[in-house]
Amino acid sequence: MPKVVLYNQTGSQVGEIELSEHVFGVEDHQQAIFDTVIAEQAAKRQGTQKAKTRSEVSGGGRKPWRQKGTGRARQGSTRAPHWRHGGIVFGPHPRSYDKKMNRKERRLALRSALSYKVIENAMIVVDNFNLESSKTKEAISALQNIKAENKIMIVVDELNENTVLATRNREKVSIRTSGEINGCEMVYADNMVITEKAVKKIEEV
Repeated sequence: MPKVVLYNQTGSQVGEIELSEHVFGVEDHQQAIFDTVIAEQAAKRQGTQKAKTRSEVSGGGRKPWRQKGTGRARQGSTRAPHWRHGGIVFGPHPRSYDKKMNRKERRLALRSALSYKVIENAMIVVDNFNLESSKTKEAISALQNIKAENKIMIVVDELNENTVLATRNREKVSIRTSGEINGCEMVYADNMVITEKAVKKIEEV
């Protein structure tokens, strides 16, 4: 079983914690991680773009000139695609960009991402992450103590109001519960700070 050091908020080592090999010790599966990142990014797209076809553009009901005798090419409507103010050919229409992923593949991607963080020493396990005040400088101090840098993902078992308020205006810091984590955010995070209780909850699921 993989083992990692357990820290407290002051950065001191308070012991070790054994991680489940089934969750934190699986072989890296690049394809599953790639698929889940693509699926999660696609799900964020609204898909509300719309272009009007020639049947939806207003006007153009009257034939612009008679069929024969003018010397010009025959035309049936001024809203045909080759006319100015005409309809758009093959333009975008509202649709869903959601991509289907099997539950087994999603879970494999999540386990692969978690295992990768352990291998790269990018997962920092703390006994708890509850701040006494909602001041941002306290959150910064706690993260500096445990040497978490750059893009940081904090994973807790339950959200604490002070922790949420203290970290919400930090652009490179996100906080999630153990039930909200996803592979996409984990891939983009340079360091993942996770509480001991959150580790146990993830292993139970």
